[in-house]
Amino acid sequence: MLWYLSTVADRTNLPLETLMRGVDLERTALETGSDGSITFASLQPAVLAWPGIPTPALESTLLRLAAETGRLVADHADDLLDDDDTLARRLTAIMSVLIRAANDAHVSLEVAALKNCRKIQGRWPSTRIHPPALDANAEPEEKLPRTLIIEIFERKVNGRNYVFQRCNNLNIGDRLTDNAMEADDYRFHDVFHLAYASVLTWSPVIRSLLRRKRKSESRTDEVEDGARAKLIEEGVATLIFGQAKELELFADVERGKLSFDLLKQIRRFVAGYEVESAPPWLWEEAILQGYAAFRYLREHRRGRLHLDLNARQLSIEALP
Repeated sequence: MLWYLSTVADRTNLPLETLMRGVDLERTALETGSDGSITFASLQPAVLAWPGIPTPALESTLLRLAAETGRLVADHADDLLDDDDTLARRLTAIMSVLIRAANDAHVSLEVAALKNCRKIQGRWPSTRIHPPALDANAEPEEKLPRTLIIEIFERKVNGRNYVFQRCNNLNIGDRLTDNAMEADDYRFHDVFHLAYASVLTWSPVIRSLLRRKRKSESRTDEVEDGARAKLIEEGVATLIFGQAKELELFADVERGKLSFDLLKQIRRFVAGYEVESAPPWLWEEAILQGYAAFRYLREHRRGRLHLDLNARQLSIEALP
């Protein structure tokens, strides 16, 4: 609720502090900082101990919050919010009841605001700074190659089309088909794993394929680079592909516009593994780069992939 309120206030050029100064609180004066600023913490009691169960007071306050929000929506539908004073009054009333609801629920709005800021920065950062590579501390021979060229091409064998991968003039991995009743070109899906490796510096599948498992650390070898981690990665690729097929393989999805719900699903899917630390915006980069290469391969049936883990980039060009 706080996020939605702050978003509406921002879009209507009403600073949250303006709303906070107008709130109806059961106190004689509003506490301010030395510079006269107001914080969320100054609007709530210092101690908010959770009683263990929702109280009747909380239920009543939540109904009031819903009612105030409904008045705002109704006024918007009736074009009654052109007057800035009317809009400010409506938003201030919502802010007042929201603070009471937070008090009744023993929730710190300051903590909620900080968590919201972290979530927003993780999804839409003001500055995109790549985190350290996940295998930065691994032995040199156990790190994923920082630059690599992989050739992917389709070839007919005994009347069936298979996809092959080649690195340094050597075929790697198994030849692939779609493994589906209806053809959907999933045979090219290893490009997704290569994108995860390039952008996230994570891919148990590619690490196994290139024999770069971190065997010097037995626990890492067993958990992060093991069979279950590979299944998790394959599951992520399948999950994303299911949604991508409904959205033209993300052809028209701009940076910052990939479904946040999808990114949160992926985060839950990889919980407990090292890539859980990758921010949502970096997952988006990996997905969009991987699908750009996938769309190229669908059209041309072959291509040369360039992996650059230092730049966190996967690119593709024509393969003669």
